[in-house]
Amino acid sequence: MERQLNSSQYMKEKFPFYIKRFFHNHHDVPKLHGHDFVELVYVVRGEAQHVFEGAVNDIRAGDVFIINPGEVHTYKIKPGKKLEIINCLFMPDLIQESWLTDLGVSHSMDFYYVHPFLNKKERFHSRLNLRGADADRALYMLEHMIAELENRNTGYETLLRLQMMELLILLSRFYRTCDFQNVKETSRVHAKQLLIQRICGYLERYFDKKLSIPAICDLFGISARQLNRVFKEATGMTVFDMVHKIRIERAKHLLAETDEKVIVIAGKVGYDDPAFFSRLFHRQVGCPPGKYRETV
Repeated sequence: MERQLNSSQYMKEKFPFYIKRFFHNHHDVPKLHGHDFVELVYVVRGEAQHVFEGAVNDIRAGDVFIINPGEVHTYKIKPGKKLEIINCLFMPDLIQESWLTDLGVSHSMDFYYVHPFLNKKERFHSRLNLRGADADRALYMLEHMIAELENRNTGYETLLRLQMMELLILLSRFYRTCDFQNVKETSRVHAKQLLIQRICGYLERYFDKKLSIPAICDLFGISARQLNRVFKEATGMTVFDMVHKIRIERAKHLLAETDEKVIVIAGKVGYDDPAFFSRLFHRQVGCPPGKYRETV
């Protein structure tokens, strides 16, 4: 039986961020769970198996990976083994897209700000493992973030946002130097795949906001005609078909895991018109939202 963790359990004072060091062994592992926040995990030392969405992956010191909202995971640790990790929990709006654009760093965030929303199998096949000075630097930054949150001195929210942005950029830089990324980066095929991955990541992060084709085109430097063509070729659906799919999947999770009214859930997943939401839900799922809740 899986547990559902809520951001309000960790993120106090409405600040969308939490970080802490955890120690686990064979007898002390978290129960199978999901959550409504993004979780960045850094393995400080030890080894274990990460049970993620039904798949099992070996993890070891230096591994860095991200768990998205709604994804279910836990750990398996062999008798006599230990696992030390740092969990960095944050909501997607911790770092605003406008900040990245203004600072000119959005392209350098392609891995750790977009890759978390890619195919689950690909994410763990290509996970980042840090060693030597890279591992030391990442751990140093994470430990400073722990201290900053614990002390809560004046301006700690701003400092943590900046430190998190620095960490994500550095992780992206480390990722790009890994052997598994040394493919034909300049090839047209790879460039198109990366574009689609970045767009899908953006849609996953901002599914509940008002999205427009012109705004997406401006953000990714592509014409509306080209966007519609390459996106349909890669995914088999239009951009807004994808948005609706993401929203309905999130709504299904909220219907199953909360007691919130349908009208509230409609607003939470980006629909101002509850009637339209109900019709779309019925069309995609095969039953109205209320009926779906009764069956799960």
